[in-house]
Amino acid sequence: MDLTWTAYLWAFSLSLIAAFGLTPLALRIAQRFGALDQPGAYKTQDSPVPYLGGVAMVVAFAGVIVIGSFLRAPPSGANQLALVVGVGVGLSMVGLLDDLRGLHPLPRFALQLAAAIAVWTAGISIELFHQPAADAVLTVIWIVGITNAFNLLDNMDGLSAGLAAIASGFFFLLGALNGQIAVAALAAALAGCSLGFLRHNFHPARIYMGDAGSLFLGFLLAVIGVKLSFPAPKEIAFMVPVLVLGVAIFDTSVVVINRLFHRLSPFAGGRDHISHRLVFVGVPVRSAVALVYAAGIGLGWLAVVMSRLDTATGFILMGFAAAVSIFAGVMLGRVPVYEHSRRRRVMLMEVVPHEERSQPAVTSPPDGDDVKHVNAAEAT
Repeated sequence: MDLTWTAYLWAFSLSLIAAFGLTPLALRIAQRFGALDQPGAYKTQDSPVPYLGGVAMVVAFAGVIVIGSFLRAPPSGANQLALVVGVGVGLSMVGLLDDLRGLHPLPRFALQLAAAIAVWTAGISIELFHQPAADAVLTVIWIVGITNAFNLLDNMDGLSAGLAAIASGFFFLLGALNGQIAVAALAAALAGCSLGFLRHNFHPARIYMGDAGSLFLGFLLAVIGVKLSFPAPKEIAFMVPVLVLGVAIFDTSVVVINRLFHRLSPFAGGRDHISHRLVFVGVPVRSAVALVYAAGIGLGWLAVVMSRLDTATGFILMGFAAAVSIFAGVMLGRVPVYEHSRRRRVMLMEVVPHEERSQPAVTSPPDGDDVKHVNAAEAT
């Protein structure tokens, strides 16, 4: 086996083993010091669940990268690597503080913005417009957006960690095929720590990653996406990481658009993500998470294909993906997950005579399938 691929294997394996072993330790520390996510409001658990899973992931990842850098210094970009890992750890500490004490959204956003600007000043930038100002703005929006998207995606057992592992796996494949050793190694280590933690986080979760983990994963994935380079045209190259991280982008878009439509705050928590909507219509939790995983895998393979296409074919394929996403978003958006939309639907079911209803719900018992689904979702 080539030495480079051996290094990739070691990065993945050591990160996986470290995260797998450190997570139970983090669980015990969280229980001892009361670092617990309490049930209530939009939370889905019935009893307190320990935080600090994200800390185990960060320690595993950072430890492997630091040790690997000493054993085999990166051929180039050592300063960039140190900055990225350092900023990622810093954001994780911000997330941990938010988990334990709670932070106002404004300072959280300001620190994320500062992290994105620091990355751009280090020379890590999207090059789509070839105009420094426009590329800088796009880079900052991308990093802050993806960081928050994975923070929002951490809404169901195993969801964020599993999708991070899938996205990291495809980033590894893309980086390795294009000879980007440092990018591929980072992605391999990130996939390893995500999978190591996932063993303890899959439904029913024994521990949560918290913001300490989700902000870290989102930031690293955003930066890795920027660092990827391809022989494809710049427009196609930009679409590749968008597809790899498409599920997170889609989920955030569905949530924000529907909350604005229903006159709700896009910054508040809630059970209106795509995973919640699937559970609401009767899909079991594990199956809902598996369906989201399948979407991530499908988009990842589409990204691999996209990286080898010409501009015209790439735009055709991206148009097809966008059309499917819009259709899926509209259908999921019709699921009545909000309290006022559920009340309105139940009222309509009670007012409209059976013979005038065109939906299959005409055969529903008097209490209505909608009410049953609401209870099932709340019980979950």
